[in-house]
Amino acid sequence: MKSVLHAISVLAIVVWGSAAQAYEQGDWILRFGAITVAPEASSQDINLPDGLVAEVDVDDDTQLGFMPVYMMTDNIAFELVAATPFEHDIEAKGKGAIKGTSLPAGSTKHLPPTLMFQYYPRGGKSGWQPYAGIGINYTVFFDEDVDDELVNLLGDLTGGDVDNADLDLGDSFGLAFQVGVDVPFYDNWAFNAAVWYMDIDTEASITAKSGGMQVDKVEFDVHIDPWVYNLGIAYRF
Repeated sequence: MKSVLHAISVLAIVVWGSAAQAYEQGDWILRFGAITVAPEASSQDINLPDGLVAEVDVDDDTQLGFMPVYMMTDNIAFELVAATPFEHDIEAKGKGAIKGTSLPAGSTKHLPPTLMFQYYPRGGKSGWQPYAGIGINYTVFFDEDVDDELVNLLGDLTGGDVDNADLDLGDSFGLAFQVGVDVPFYDNWAFNAAVWYMDIDTEASITAKSGGMQVDKVEFDVHIDPWVYNLGIAYRF
């Protein structure tokens, strides 16, 4: 987050007042750039065989984002946040007797379309355009996969009873918050930087199998709750 705020400050200093760009009622703005999803993940305990306990962690990913905006008034707008699918590796981290250990647990892809209601305090005025927003996020998970290392561990802990496993993540619906800025540099073009916090919680399950038949099923809640960053450009129509 510090790097994004620093980038916002640098952009504002370099191009402050260098180009006129007033956002007005009826304008369309298209923002696009690199969006990074950085989860602050935590989960309920995952109870493994032999009384072992673990929790999950989720890594970061960066994809191409595109965000159309419509100015309802000079100061009020709606923005749709969309991106190419994000893919995250999932890690199982030991607790209790196996604290400090970890192994790859699986992976998943997701799409997090988010509708934001935004306020532009400088709407109707030329120059830089800061904004803040609140909205709704809907995250769809797909292509969930269990890593072979976790399958092998489950097999070892059950004396060979497990030879496969399925991972399932339920879709999520939650609030999102945002701050950002457009800094004009030429005609209708601007640099954009933005930060979101998204409330993404999912119900997860791991189904252990042997010969295609279910041996055991573990269910647990995962709080992904990522900080999301965008650095890119914007064009006003």
